[in-house]
Amino acid sequence: METAYLNTPIGVLEIKGNNEGLHSVIFKENNAPISESIPEVLLPAVTQLKEYFNRMRTDFDLKLSPEGTTFQKRVWEKLLEIPFGRTTSYQKMANNLGDPKVIRAAASANGKNPISIIIPCHRVIGSDGSLTGYAGGLHRKKWLLEHESPVKQGELF
Repeated sequence: METAYLNTPIGVLEIKGNNEGLHSVIFKENNAPISESIPEVLLPAVTQLKEYFNRMRTDFDLKLSPEGTTFQKRVWEKLLEIPFGRTTSYQKMANNLGDPKVIRAAASANGKNPISIIIPCHRVIGSDGSLTGYAGGLHRKKWLLEHESPVKQGELF
């Protein structure tokens, strides 16, 4: 397993993967050392993440290999269907999985997503439009949603 650390506008990302694909992209709370050289197998992920943060990319074309249960993987596949600049609710996710009663399980699987940003779990919000839960912190979820918003609004004051 190869590892790289990427500095972003909202913190350091730890990126792990191998020839099977990308295994994880997670925010590090401590000041991890930024990678001076990137392992070749992780270059596409690092390049595409940099493009995303520089507003040059709205979707990712990477081989993904997250570890999880069959249900978690189904939820993560559904997350990949949420378009850039759009959001959905946990209830809609449960409905899309075919059973409105799995809302808690879907929310739990969403929270266990090991590949932040690329599998866009930040695009899932509460049914009332509120920002709820994000493993990387709500401040990052807010930033990511604003970054992807088709409507850019400046500060009023």
